[in-house]
Amino acid sequence: MESVTFEDVAVNFTLDEWALVDSSQKKLYKDVMQETFRSLAVVGRKQEDSNSEDDYNNSRRKVR
Repeated sequence: MESVTFEDVAVNFTLDEWALVDSSQKKLYKDVMQETFRSLAVVGRKQEDSNSEDDYNNSRRKVR
């Protein structure tokens, strides 16, 4: 499975597009992008901390 990066999920506006966005939409955009960044950072840390194949095999043992 291929890794997801922030650039894969971010919405990039041109300066002209950004000028058309009102202040409440800019705040919402900022909040959503920060939450997305935090979520990706957590997922990245979890992948570094564990071996997903081992996790999968261990979870199967618990089900049996």
